[in-house]
Amino acid sequence: MQTTDLGSKETGKIWHRKPTAATNEGIIVNLLHGAVGSQAKTMRFLQVAFDSSGDCFLAGDHLGSIYHFNLNRNRFDLVQRTLQACTALAFNLHRKSEFLVALADYSVKCYDTDNKELVSWMRGHDSTVTSISVHGSGRYAVTTSSETAQLWDLDTFQRKRKLNVRQSVGIQKVFFLPLSNTILSCFKDNSIFAWESDTLICKYQLPAAESGSVFQYKAFAITRDGRMLAAGGKSNNLHLWCLSSKQLFRIIQMPSKVRSVRQLEFLPDNFDGGSSQVLGVLSQDGIMRFINIQTCKLVFDIGSDEDGIVTSSVSPNGRYIASIMENGSINLYNVQALTKEMNKPPPPLVKVVDLTKDKDSTANKSGTTIEKVNVSTGRPCRPWKSKQEVVKTKYLQPEENNTSDNKENELPSGLSKQRLRAILKGFGEYPAKYRMFIWRSLLQLPENHAAFSSLTDKGTHPQYTLLHQEYPLKSTKLLRVLQRTLSASAHWSAIFGETKYLPLLAFPFVKLFQNNQLICFEVVATVITNWCQHWFEYFPNPPINILGMVENLLSHHDKELLQHFVKYDVTSQVYAWPLLETLFSEVLTREEWLKLFDNVFSNHPSFLLMAVVAYILCSRSPLLHCSQKEDFEYFFHHRNNLDINAMIKEAYHVMDATPAEIHPQHQLNEFVPLTKGQYPIFNKYPKFIVDYQSQERERIRQEELEYLRERQISHEMEAEALRRRADDEAWYQQQELLRGAEQQRRQLLIEEEQRLLQQRQRLTAVKRELKLKELQLLEAARRRFMKYQQDQRKMELRRLDDEIERKMCTRERETAAVAQDVEIRQMELEAQRRFYEQQLAKELEAETQEVKGEFDTNRKKADLEEQMFWRLMETEADLQDKKLLEESLAKADRLCSETEWKLQALHKQKQDDVQRGKHYEDVGKLAESIKEQEQQLCDVIKELEARKWAEVSSRRSQLETEQLSKFTLDTERRKFLYTGMVQEVQPEDVLQETESEYSDRLRDLNLGSPDRNSSTQGDTEAGSKPQNVCLNNVSSSSSSTHFSLDRGRENLESNERALMSEVRELRHKLATQARRPYHTSHYPGTQWT
Repeated sequence: MQTTDLGSKETGKIWHRKPTAATNEGIIVNLLHGAVGSQAKTMRFLQVAFDSSGDCFLAGDHLGSIYHFNLNRNRFDLVQRTLQACTALAFNLHRKSEFLVALADYSVKCYDTDNKELVSWMRGHDSTVTSISVHGSGRYAVTTSSETAQLWDLDTFQRKRKLNVRQSVGIQKVFFLPLSNTILSCFKDNSIFAWESDTLICKYQLPAAESGSVFQYKAFAITRDGRMLAAGGKSNNLHLWCLSSKQLFRIIQMPSKVRSVRQLEFLPDNFDGGSSQVLGVLSQDGIMRFINIQTCKLVFDIGSDEDGIVTSSVSPNGRYIASIMENGSINLYNVQALTKEMNKPPPPLVKVVDLTKDKDSTANKSGTTIEKVNVSTGRPCRPWKSKQEVVKTKYLQPEENNTSDNKENELPSGLSKQRLRAILKGFGEYPAKYRMFIWRSLLQLPENHAAFSSLTDKGTHPQYTLLHQEYPLKSTKLLRVLQRTLSASAHWSAIFGETKYLPLLAFPFVKLFQNNQLICFEVVATVITNWCQHWFEYFPNPPINILGMVENLLSHHDKELLQHFVKYDVTSQVYAWPLLETLFSEVLTREEWLKLFDNVFSNHPSFLLMAVVAYILCSRSPLLHCSQKEDFEYFFHHRNNLDINAMIKEAYHVMDATPAEIHPQHQLNEFVPLTKGQYPIFNKYPKFIVDYQSQERERIRQEELEYLRERQISHEMEAEALRRRADDEAWYQQQELLRGAEQQRRQLLIEEEQRLLQQRQRLTAVKRELKLKELQLLEAARRRFMKYQQDQRKMELRRLDDEIERKMCTRERETAAVAQDVEIRQMELEAQRRFYEQQLAKELEAETQEVKGEFDTNRKKADLEEQMFWRLMETEADLQDKKLLEESLAKADRLCSETEWKLQALHKQKQDDVQRGKHYEDVGKLAESIKEQEQQLCDVIKELEARKWAEVSSRRSQLETEQLSKFTLDTERRKFLYTGMVQEVQPEDVLQETESEYSDRLRDLNLGSPDRNSSTQGDTEAGSKPQNVCLNNVSSSSSSTHFSLDRGRENLESNERALMSEVRELRHKLATQARRPYHTSHYPGTQWT
């Protein structure tokens, strides 16, 4: 086994000598990626993927290095270093050099292997991408993670759709079905859905498997034709689903060593028509077992317990298997070397579970039958049984010396041709269900896989390259299988590459065995070697000897019909050869043809000639009515009204009634099956003719190629000359066109300039008009605005006039109301004044009476004292002077008080006038300052009031002081008088007399003339003020008798001053109360200006 260490090389050879896989358990080469400078450390490969051709594959390691391996060129190249571990790879895009890689950062990138550049970067997954599935066209891809699956357009690298599922369910795998637009999604709850990739509409859902075989699916595989799905998981059972019927049709039980399945891969075959029969199963022990799902035999296995497999990838052409081993290396296997002993497997143990007898089972209810097969390569295991199933276990031991048995399908003992012929004669045909099996048994096909693979590996034969042009078939698959079968026949023997009727002969078998190309080829080869004996001896002419046998048979059984053919020049090449070269496929239906060949394969090869004669004899009546050769030719190339059972019966009759001398049985050999291992040499044809034809054909082909080459060269030269001539003419025409276009463009430019000039003039005129209109509009707008301003001002003036008028009216009303209030207040004040004057007069009268009483008493006392004094002093002049002085002093004092009061009143009036003027000015300027000014006025008045009261208090204190001093003087004077009196007159008598005289004098004063009272009052008060009675004003004309008023004079004056101060205080309080609610109550003559 060769080992290649990639190391740090970016390019190199995969192997250094031609590998011999057959001697190394099928391993071509082992690929390692060792670290630089360290032989023990190995970079582990994680993913591997083949391209669509199967000759190249990619491999990515855990450090992000991706290598491209080309097996045809024996080269590897480092295409990219992603620096991240790759989790999935896909190398089958429609651009062959591009590939997709899923990285550990949940992104998917597209690279180009040629220029080694990044093509696109696709993001959208939130977890690790576990698989990438690419559509058969290579233009769409589905990336799958555990949470979501996303559909990408690989032309634009844009996400088209996204599949989200609940976290409790999860996604196992989402992939495209081959040869269709269907997407299959497999979830962790074992549910499988099919979706239309264009519309993502759910097409169907696979039903749940029966309860006895349910397990969690982990691995899936699909055949190339998209008809079969294999599923496995945590069990040793495999489920095979038929997607066309959407039913589980088979359960395969692996050996007991297999506890779980990691990966499933179908092994493609070039001749299986896409319906792969070999399935690779990678189990938990690291061994990948390849089994045949039909026979349940172990074909081969790879890997071992010591060197297990992690993952594998099978090439689309089925030639190679690339497996990543547990040590991180890659083993490349050759499938042809592994399948060498495919026909010699060890005796298997087959367990068949027959569910057809259980009518109540789920499978029978759905109309399908499930077959359960146990695969075992060692000792037999106890078969699985259930109450509803009948388990049958059989050991099939192959017979070593029996070479006629079918290796793939072991026939039960007792089956023989004689018994089959008895069945055939009894029922007229074999059962359709077992027909192919019986045919393969009758023909004893060797199934030489290796030999057939060597023939198919040679490719398409040149003679059949253009088969589709000569035989256009609607089914491309059928055409491909026919082309491969004919090519394999041509490679087997050169005569079949020259035989023109071989496609007609092989076509019915190809149509029957299109899903198994090996069986198809071997059936055709067996038919040619046995039922086409001596057909090629007269090549390229029809087999004259065989046609002569047919003519002899017809002559013996119906001379009249033969004479009829001779009469109209119809030879055996017209009535026999069309039937032979197509093997009756043109003149019989499918069912009739199958019935016929049931009998052909069950009898001697000469039975085919008997069938030709029987067909002619059964069609005797219509043939005798034909008189044109074209009618005969048409008859033997088209289907006719014929009873196939009567024809077969007639064939047996002809075979039995034909004499021995003309019987073909003596001239044709017995049936000889194909040899095993290698196919027999077929050289029963004129080799020189074939070689000559081949040489002639090759010579003619070479001459044709040379002629075609020369004609191609001449055509190319002629085309080149024509092209040059056309180029020259086109150049001249182009120059002419350019000149014309230039002239036209110039003319257009001149016209355009003229139009532009005219447009500019029109534009200037329009601008001028617009400017004038703009000016007019501006003027109109200005006038309108001025008028609007005037109107606004007029409205404002009117509004101001209305406001002024309204305010004037309001002020007049307020003034009138205030004047009325003032008048009312004046009347109230006048009434109050009169009331107070009356009260004051009453109080004054009472006080006067009291004062008079006191005065009389004091006067009497004074008189008594004066008499006593004068008695002591005996002088009166000093007393008179003192009395005059005292009267003058009292009068001066009274006048001073009155003058002072008048000055104060005048000063107060002036002050009120000034304040009233200021008030008028303040009211006109600022109405808010009225209250402050009134408050100031009130403060001034209060200050004056306080000052007056202070002065009154000082005067009272002065009066009290004087009274005290006077009282002291009086006391001393009385003491002096009492101590110095010399008279004996009693003082009580004098006092009584004095008091009586004093009372009379006071009465006289009160009843004095009004003139004297008015003159006295005019000196003290003015206007309408109340009259004040002055008790200390003694007139010289009031009485002739003078009393002494010294005693009690001070008290009278003090009482008078106190009374006057109380009157002034009362008036001041009344004025203050009148000003508080009415601001203009003190100014009755006020008017608003």
